[in-house]
Amino acid sequence: MEDKSSNILEHIHTSYFQLTAAERKIADYVLAQYPQIQFMSITQLAEECGTAEATVSRFCRSLQLPGFNAFKIELARHCAGSSPRPAPSHAPDTPGARAEEISRLSTDAIRQTLELLDHTRVEQAVALLEKASMVLCMGSGGSMIMAQEFAHLFSNVSGKFHTITDSHMQLSAAATMEPGGVIVLFSYSGATLGGIQILEHAKERNIPTILITRFPKSPAAKLARVVLQCGSNESPFQFGSVPARVAQLIVTDVVFQEYCARNARSCEENIQRIAAALSEKHI
Repeated sequence: MEDKSSNILEHIHTSYFQLTAAERKIADYVLAQYPQIQFMSITQLAEECGTAEATVSRFCRSLQLPGFNAFKIELARHCAGSSPRPAPSHAPDTPGARAEEISRLSTDAIRQTLELLDHTRVEQAVALLEKASMVLCMGSGGSMIMAQEFAHLFSNVSGKFHTITDSHMQLSAAATMEPGGVIVLFSYSGATLGGIQILEHAKERNIPTILITRFPKSPAAKLARVVLQCGSNESPFQFGSVPARVAQLIVTDVVFQEYCARNARSCEENIQRIAAALSEKHI
């Protein structure tokens, strides 16, 4: 951003009367609620302001920003710079205190996830996985790591779970997947272009998709067949925080345990076969 917009709120004030009426509604909401917006999706902000997502995007461009994510980064930068630092006596300034804080954040992420997770949708996701002839697990960046975790866990009970790590190959697979396949997509924000494109191609071909995300009202969530929501708030500067990954792992394990419970015999047989095969790998 230019120097004049280093303070994003001041830039909104100075640009206010150059905005359209709809954009001013967004500006008014941002100025009143800016600390919370860094944790919102573009869809949530649009709904709160009574506008369209496209209007939010135009509002961001009116502030000389390329898009909503860049806008959230500027808000996060402002909040980090304007928030008073905690008194030294309250800061986690020892390894033990920091460990306790880390534990608290992860525990909060688990609690939030269990509160947000819709068990009917878990059953719907498991039903899709049961019927699938092949399950491709995808994501980008840190979300790809979570997709690999999902596939790795399910590989203990079935050979039909696979990952595709290359973004071009992910799109190719979504565009050519045969009927009977299922795509599992991890996207914390639900707003990455690659993830949206995967879901668009899958929807065109009527391929069922399961989305694991923090934001059930996001562009990706509108395209997915089943949306599973995880907890944990993550600022734009955290880039895959551990609590956010813990939340996604909880969703993964809930789906896995439900799958195993509904397919107990076949899962147990496969576990025994895999254990026997892997026994030669250990001393």
